[in-house]
Order: sequence, then C-alpha cells, then structure tokens
Amino acid sequence: MSLVEYKKAWLKYEFLEKFDAGIELLGTEVKSVKTHHGSLDGAHIIVRGGEAYLVGANIPAHQPANAPKGYDPLRTRRLLLTKKEIRMIAGEEAKRGLTIVPISMYSKGSKIKVSLAVARGKKKYDKRETLKKRDAKRDIERTLKKHI
Repeated sequence: MSLVEYKKAWLKYEFLEKFDAGIELLGTEVKSVKTHHGSLDGAHIIVRGGEAYLVGANIPAHQPANAPKGYDPLRTRRLLLTKKEIRMIAGEEAKRGLTIVPISMYSKGSKIKVSLAVARGKKKYDKRETLKKRDAKRDIERTLKKHI
C-alpha cells in the first residue's frame, strides 16, 4: 500500500527500470508519512560522495509544534542502498536525458521504503498519446460495464 505517491510521474516520465530503497527519516517524519502527509512532486535522486540522496521531497513534521527547532520539511534525505545499486544509479544519472525519480513511499513492516525509477522525460506529444490511451481505456471500460 502506497503512503505517498508522485502521481504525475506516470505522465511526465517513461520508466526504464524500477527498484526500491530504504530512507533515513526522523521520527516525526515517519509518523507524517504513515498518515499520508508529504509530497514527492518535483523530487529527484542525486548521488554524491558514494551515497544517494532524495532531494526536493516535502515531508512536513507530524506535529509542527513539537518539531525540532529549525526543522526543514524540504531537507535532503539519505537513501539506503547497496554500493552496487549506488554505482548503477550514478552511471544512469551520468547518461544524458535520464533522471532518477521517486515514484512512491510505502511501508514494509515497520520500515518506510521508497520506490525509485530510472526515467526519461516524455515529449509533449508522448504525454498527449498517454492521455488519449487512458481516456480510450476508460471509455471502453465504461461501455462494457453498462452492457454487463
């Protein structure tokens, strides 16, 4: 079950490869994510110094009054990946036209995980085609539902 999603990612990007990673969060952020607060819109992954980081994700404190002083909801968060996965991500990040985007955050037991994808940005005509296919599929399902 997804706790926080980047819904527009399916429209903006073409996914080439998907994988999962752990994420380092504060306690107040974990509670916030588990109550479906937060946003991955505009977030992306960077690799610096042999570690991967989630940049641009907005995760507010669960109770703002009890948050640590100077808490920044847009802070950079470290991702927990193996060295092999980090090297692979760094190689993909270096390729022209590819980016690594978070798709969703979900819980696995007591842990919070992030689903990532190596993605290529879609052109405007590709986005239109995706919308046309989605609308056509919806119309077909609607007519089949009426006749059954």
